Amino acid sequence: MMHTVTSSATAPTFEEYAAATWPSLYRYAYLLAGNHADAEDVAQQTLMKAYASWARVQASDSPTAYVRRMLTNTYLSHRRPQGRRLELLTDAPPEPVHASVGGPEERMALWPHVKSLPPRQRAVIVLRYYEDLSEQEIADALGCSRGNVKSTAHRALKALRAAMGSDDTDGRED
Repeated sequence: MMHTVTSSATAPTFEEYAAATWPSLYRYAYLLAGNHADAEDVAQQTLMKAYASWARVQASDSPTAYVRRMLTNTYLSHRRPQGRRLELLTDAPPEPVHASVGGPEERMALWPHVKSLPPRQRAVIVLRYYEDLSEQEIADALGCSRGNVKSTAHRALKALRAAMGSDDTDGRED
């Protein structure tokens, strides 16, 4: 999860905030984009947008949630011409701090299928199972209703189960 910088004397400067949140911001972008180059682009674009509206970011109830939503929107609107897009083979994704997904072997087997989901479904899965956010926090990050998050997660999990050849829900509620 992204962490905010707090100072007892004053609010952090943009530079302090950016330096402190870059690792988690980049990790989240990587999980969404699926490769290092696009993740870096999306994270940098997000920081540029955050810098341009730093007063609003600081004034928000949760600067971390505000920036996460900015990154999610940047990712969802980020489109490159399909003819020039290359899929790069990369090493394993950064290890999540708290993963609700099984062990490393399960995460590695699942990762190619997560990468193949449509952008909004991938965002919901990453926010829920890699970033460990609640349905309400995901709804806030995506700017949609909690019900929309639930239905998107349901469709994404159904697609992942089909791709993995499993109809088992593991006792988990969609």
